[in-house]
Amino acid sequence: MKFQHILILFFAILLGTQCTPKVAETVQGEITMQSTKETWRANAPKPGPARKVQMGNYNVFDLDNGLKVIVVENHKLPRVSYQVSLNNLALYEGDQAGYVSFAGSMLSRGTSSKSKADIDKMVDQLGASLSTSSNGVFGSALTKHQGTLLEVMSDVLLNPSFPKEEFEKVKTQTLSGLQSAKDDPNTIASNVVANVNYPKGHPYGEVQTEETVNRIELKKCKEYYDTYFKPNNAYLTIVGDITLAEAEANAVKYFGNWKQGKIPVLEYKQAMRPQEPRVAFANKDGAVQSVVKITYPIDMKPGSQDALHASVMNAILGGGIFLGRLMQNLREDKAFTYGARSSVNADRLAGSFSAGASVRTEVTDSSIVEFLYEMDRIATEPVSEKDLRLAKNSMAGAFARSLESPQSLARYAQNIVRYDLPEDHYDTYLERLDAVSIADVQNIAKKHITKDNANIVVVGNKDEIAEKLKVFDGNGQLDFYDAFGNIMEIPDVSLPEDITAISVIEKYIDRMGGKEKWQNVKTMASTYSMEVMGMKMNVDIMKKAPNKAAMKIGSEAMTMQEQKFDGERAFSAAGNNVQTVTEGPLFEQAKSMAVMFKHLDYTGEGYNLELKGLDNVNGESCYKIIVVNPSGKKTTEYYSVKSGLLMREVATEETMGQTMTVSQDFADYETIDGFPSPKKVTTSGMGPAPFVMELKSVKYNQEIDDAVFMIK
Repeated sequence: MKFQHILILFFAILLGTQCTPKVAETVQGEITMQSTKETWRANAPKPGPARKVQMGNYNVFDLDNGLKVIVVENHKLPRVSYQVSLNNLALYEGDQAGYVSFAGSMLSRGTSSKSKADIDKMVDQLGASLSTSSNGVFGSALTKHQGTLLEVMSDVLLNPSFPKEEFEKVKTQTLSGLQSAKDDPNTIASNVVANVNYPKGHPYGEVQTEETVNRIELKKCKEYYDTYFKPNNAYLTIVGDITLAEAEANAVKYFGNWKQGKIPVLEYKQAMRPQEPRVAFANKDGAVQSVVKITYPIDMKPGSQDALHASVMNAILGGGIFLGRLMQNLREDKAFTYGARSSVNADRLAGSFSAGASVRTEVTDSSIVEFLYEMDRIATEPVSEKDLRLAKNSMAGAFARSLESPQSLARYAQNIVRYDLPEDHYDTYLERLDAVSIADVQNIAKKHITKDNANIVVVGNKDEIAEKLKVFDGNGQLDFYDAFGNIMEIPDVSLPEDITAISVIEKYIDRMGGKEKWQNVKTMASTYSMEVMGMKMNVDIMKKAPNKAAMKIGSEAMTMQEQKFDGERAFSAAGNNVQTVTEGPLFEQAKSMAVMFKHLDYTGEGYNLELKGLDNVNGESCYKIIVVNPSGKKTTEYYSVKSGLLMREVATEETMGQTMTVSQDFADYETIDGFPSPKKVTTSGMGPAPFVMELKSVKYNQEIDDAVFMIK
């Protein structure tokens, strides 16, 4: 069975225009241009010395309970925001990874005097915003409503009730998010990076999984709140239309009774770079692109001179500017990707370097070569004065623009306090930036850009690229990881000689009822239920031998999508998009839908089947088979060694001009009228979350009128 095409994704195409500035104007027939003798105009003036900037006024004071308050006045708009931020280091969560974020989410879900509904209603009535996290609470409102906002905000901060029913909702939502995350190649790559960059027991090396989330206890969330939500471990940042006197009064009134306490001192093992290049691979069957990340931890503290020099170096290598070397090499010159970037992050606990891109599968190894080449070049060759000036100009412009935002000013003020920076740290930023030299850039690159001590993380199609990547590993081998960053043991299992792709398919056909029984099926009508974005709907599919099919998605009140195949034409309707075609991708999709049981054709001419070995699907050992149909379309299929049934199918699909890797899992088989049918079909890769279809009914050899398949 195949359901990849039951959902339509809509995409917006953003069109931009490009304007070309005039270099000369003709006014009443007279050309205004300068004499060619004025050659001085051909040379740009030399830049003057960098100016000191005035970051802006802010005030800092402490409450008696240890809460440090930062106030940034801005009276342009009648709004004010309050943000409470914790100061402790990240926490290692162990076998209940995720409980810290749960605790943050729970703060706004009920207090000792208000329910979540009460809180939401009060905030909505004010036209305000209120959000909570494991790091604190943020609230914003019109100045005239700030008193009411602070009543709610302080209640949420000081009196959370941690209701059990809301805790279960958070857990359900989190588990749902993990279902989609495990199919997203970028999320998978991030999970693997966490595992390879940081040692066991380090908070940055933790990854939430279904297992850790299911272990989370409500009491653990309360424990985190009781331990770390203390005023002597927090900053209160007030920004907006407020005076210093008003800010002091509000801070005392709403946060002055917050009780201080002892905060644990957190210490972790230092994260180290690998001693030699290491390749970490996560498989994504059917992927047409590979996610590549070259990364490792570095020791770099926020606000340090190293951090400034590294920012300039990274801007040249692959930071925010389009003219970065990685972008110019991998995109503009090689056309391997739409975008290649790098980043250098300073952090109190563990900094990091990362360079990466999503590249076409066939150029994965070539892309890694170019990443390593550019990393080596920035460390061994002096950059040009032109590249250095471009990077510094871009950074200076970004900094100047940031000063227009009072929120940025507040963040800078908090950084000065949090990281114990000089008072004039940001006032002198442009001077210090301008002083960065070519030698500074090369020295910091030599120190922190080490291609021979890097973790090379790749998420992609194992069958296509894995073997090609061994050359980049110091030991000539790959470490394999699952979607949550856990290292996998890949056993070297030799299959018995009598196990072939054909024998696996024949066993599946037998388990599904047998070839003869399927050849006698003339009609099939099935109904599935599913929920999309909170809407419940049915999927009705009808087939009639030899080549007719009709599918309808919707509810009793409305049809969302319809597709038909009458043996010669394909019809599709989704909203205002109505098509009738006799060729092309839509035609082929509809035609394949009309096949009663496609596996009967696998042993015939035109099909190419290859048994790739064993793999694991949801904890079950499966035979992995690559199937190429007569038109050249490739699918990867997994059949249970134990039951012989189809467990997963992966294929590349074209939808609205976008290529997607769509995966379908088949589970909970039940025999109906002598035919085993999966009661649950989970489709991933066609949206932000998996779509789960539950089989409601299936009927065979019942009369179906040809009018059902008729295309007008």
